[in-house]
Amino acid sequence: MDKLVIEGGIPLKGVIPVSGSKNAALPILFASILLDGKTTFTNVPDLRDIHTTLKLLNMLGCSCQFEDGTVTMQPTQLNPEASYDLVRTMRASILCLGPLLARLGEAKVALPGGCAIGSRPVDQHLKGLEKMGAVFDLNEGYIIGRCTKLTGAHITLDMPTVGGTENLLMAAALAEGETQLENVAREPEIVDLANFLIACGAKITGHGTSTIRITGVSSLSGTTYAIMPDRIEAGTFLVAAGITGGELLVQNCPWKELDAVIIKLREMGMDIQQTSEGALAKAGEPLRGVDIKTRPFPGFPTDMQAQLMSLACLAQGPSIFEESIFENRFMHALELIRMGANIRLSGRTAHIQGVKSLIGAPVMASDLRASASLVLAGLAARGTTHVLRIYHLDRGYEYIEKKLGLVGARIRREKE
Repeated sequence: MDKLVIEGGIPLKGVIPVSGSKNAALPILFASILLDGKTTFTNVPDLRDIHTTLKLLNMLGCSCQFEDGTVTMQPTQLNPEASYDLVRTMRASILCLGPLLARLGEAKVALPGGCAIGSRPVDQHLKGLEKMGAVFDLNEGYIIGRCTKLTGAHITLDMPTVGGTENLLMAAALAEGETQLENVAREPEIVDLANFLIACGAKITGHGTSTIRITGVSSLSGTTYAIMPDRIEAGTFLVAAGITGGELLVQNCPWKELDAVIIKLREMGMDIQQTSEGALAKAGEPLRGVDIKTRPFPGFPTDMQAQLMSLACLAQGPSIFEESIFENRFMHALELIRMGANIRLSGRTAHIQGVKSLIGAPVMASDLRASASLVLAGLAARGTTHVLRIYHLDRGYEYIEKKLGLVGARIRREKE
C-alpha cells in the first residue's frame, strides 16, 4: 500500500493541467453497451475506477482497449451479468443496469454496498426502470431485471440523484416511445453523457435542467467523443494555489461548471481570472473565513467541501460548513485537527476557526475527497506530512504527485 510524503510550506507556481472527468467518463463508458458500432473515447483519465470499468465492460461483452488517454470499444457478444467481484469495488458499476435492460431485456447486477461517506441507495434507479416496464427480483445479493421491451414513461424522481438520472437517461435512449424525467440531477457530467448519446443518434432535450425528455430510437451508432475536463480536480488545484500562497494556471479549467466554487474562493480573498487556457489562480492576502452549504448542482458541490475546509483552516476568522448531501463526510476534519486545525463538529455542521499555520503529521485518508484535502493541508503545513491509504486518491486524481511536483511541490510516493 502506498502513501504520499509531503514537505510543506512551498508556494506552488506554474502551469498544471486538468485531466478528463472520471465522473463523466464512467457513465459514458457504460453507455457504450447501447451502441452497435465501434467507439473511440479521448481525454479518458488513467485511474483505478476507469480500469475497473473497462474490466467489467470486457466481461459484459464490450471489447475495449486503453492507451494514452484513449479508449477504443467494440460491443461484441453481450452478456447480462455483472459479477460481485468487480461491482463491490466500485459503486458506479450499477450504471450498467439500465443499458443492459435496454439492449438485452435482461440484467443481473450485483447490488453495490455502502461506502465510507454514507449510504447511497439505488431505489430511484429501480423505481424508474419499473415504470418503463422492467420487473426486478433480489436474489443472493444480485438485482435481477427483466423486460420484454422498455417503454417510455413519465418519471418523477424523489430526489435529484446523479446515478439514477444517468441510468434512466441511458435506458430511455433505446426505449420505445417518449420518456420524461422530472426532478433530475443537473450536474455537468449528466450533460456530457447526454451530449455523447446525442452524438450517437439519441434524441434528447432538456439536459442541464430539471426536466429531460428522451424519444427512444431503434439503435445507436458508434462515434468519437472527448470526455469533459474534471471540474473537481480543477477546483482542487485552484485551492492548491491559495493554500500554498502560490500562483497556478489551471489548464482546461471548466469555468462555468465551477462557478459556485470560484465564487466562494473569491469571497475568501483569492484572485481567480479566466484565461484562454483555463483559470489563473493567485493566493489572497489575507485569506478570510467563509460559510458554505453543499447543494446539488448548480450549488456548491459536496466533492469540494473537504478541500475548501483545508483552506478555511488557514483563513482569518470563522467559517461554517454545512454538509447537506452525505451524512458522514467530515472524517477528514479529525485528521486536520491532528495537524493543528481548530474545528468543532456538530452533526452535519463544522465550525472552523482559522489558525496561523498547520503542522505536518501522519494522517489517514477515509475517502477520495478527504484524501485531496489532506494533500492540500500537507502542501501548506510546516514540516512533513505522511498521507496514508492513498488508494482512495488514486480513484479520482490522475498522477497527482507528478502534476504537483512539476509546479514546485516536494511530494513523493512511498510504500507504507
